[in-house]
Parts: sequence; C-alpha cells; structure tokens
Amino acid sequence: YKKNFGMEEMSYTVIRDASQAQPKRINIINHTDEELKIEPGFSTPTAGKASFAALKLATNDLRSGLIDAMVTAPVNKSNIQSDQFKFKGQTDYIKSFFPDNEYITILVSEKLRIGFVTNHLPLKEVPSAINKDLIVKKLKLMNSALIKDFSIQAPKIAVLGLNPHASDHGLIGNEDDDIIRPAIEEAKNNGIMAFGPFPADGFFGSDTWLKYDGVLSMYHDQGLIPFRVLAVDGGVSFTAGLPVVRTSTIHGTGYDIANKNIADPEALRHAIFLAIDILNNRH
Repeated sequence: YKKNFGMEEMSYTVIRDASQAQPKRINIINHTDEELKIEPGFSTPTAGKASFAALKLATNDLRSGLIDAMVTAPVNKSNIQSDQFKFKGQTDYIKSFFPDNEYITILVSEKLRIGFVTNHLPLKEVPSAINKDLIVKKLKLMNSALIKDFSIQAPKIAVLGLNPHASDHGLIGNEDDDIIRPAIEEAKNNGIMAFGPFPADGFFGSDTWLKYDGVLSMYHDQGLIPFRVLAVDGGVSFTAGLPVVRTSTIHGTGYDIANKNIADPEALRHAIFLAIDILNNRH
C-alpha cells in the first residue's frame, strides 16, 4: 500500500511482540513468517486465516496486559470462520477470553450512546430472548460503564419499548407492560435512573434522546438504524463490561473501495481516540 500510493515518507517499525513497541511510531507485528498473497478487494481463504491470526494475537496481548487497549478493524464474518473460530463476530470471540464477565455493546457518538439487550439475533427470536432479568443486567452494565468509562456521575438511561407504541397499553402485545416496565422499576430500586419504555419512533423522531446519557434498545436494528442516522461523526462500538478496553468501527469491510486510496479514516480515528478516553477515565 505504501508503494501503491507513493507514501515513501511514512515510516514504521517491525517488531516481534508488543513489549518492543516504540512510542510515536507505527509498530507492526507479523503474526506469521509465511509469505502471504494479498489480494485487495477480494475475500480469500488466506485473508480469513490472516485476520483470525491477528485477532488471536492481539486478544492474547490484551488479556496479558502487554497492550492497554485494542481497536479492531472490520473483518469478513464469513471467511474468518474455521474450526478455531465459530463465533458471530469479533466481540463474541474476545468475550470468550473473559468468561467471568458479562458485557454490553454500546454505540458511541458525540451526543448519543445506545446499548443493546439483544444483538445479533434473528428478529423472530428477539421476543423470546427478552426477559426482566436480562434487561436489568444490561441496565446495570450500561449504568456502570457510563459512570466508570464516560465519567458521568449520575447517568440517566432511556429504555425503548419492544413493540410499536410501546405496546399501546396491551393493544399491540404485552411485553412492554409485563417485562420491560417491571425491569425498569427493579433497576430504579437498585439506584439506576432508568426511564421508559419509550416508543422508539417518537423517541428518536423528536429531541427526547438528547435528554438522556444513554439509551437501551431491545434489538439490533432498533438501535442501530437511528444511530447511523443521528451519529454524523460515524460512531464507535465499545464492548463495555470487560476488564479491558476494546473499541471498533461500526462499518464493514469496504471491498468496493479497497486499494483506491479513497477510504475515510475518521471512523477508525474516532475508535482509537475513544479507547484512549476510556483508558484515561478508568485511570
């Protein structure tokens, strides 16, 4: 890439492991001694193996304390699959290194933070996956992250309803009244300032979301679609609840623009800066 784009002035250092990293330089660790054939813009078995090897090495370094934080770039979730990697994504793999810790994915932009009760589930499985204990657990995780990782002393968390109009008093389902409201009340009894459930359309269609420090959505698209619309800076995904700091971009692999020198680096830049901010807040 350096040669392709005439970036001869860019210098970097090849090191054997994280302990050799030099400050104020780009440090590169080769995870294999093999000569890999790189084909920019194409999904190949070699690329899948290489991305898993890099992820495994970085996660081990993170768990061992050799690095302070990890920022993951997008991977192809299909070609990374193997006998060693049978996960829905990088987050589930990283979580497997910390079996004693629960986590919550929080999408972060300058003004908006959205967490998820369920994440990568088919829509038809969402209602049966949601229960009061799970919602309370996610509220506790989000509340703790807002305090510890974002330095918000008394966070206010809005909880979205599952059904249209938050079930409209039982006219459109009963999950909001039977499951979500009791969960919010239990969270309040535990000292968490949780509010709702709010109908998602009106909540984001007005400026209501600006009044809260965090938003808890019930499923993937309910939170991700408004986030992508409202987060004009691109946004970052943060895996909260773990003893380590891990952030990532929320966009996927851009095969169509690979090797053209037109990719926008801002999303990755924001992910790096957020990881640093969270580290500083924890310290």
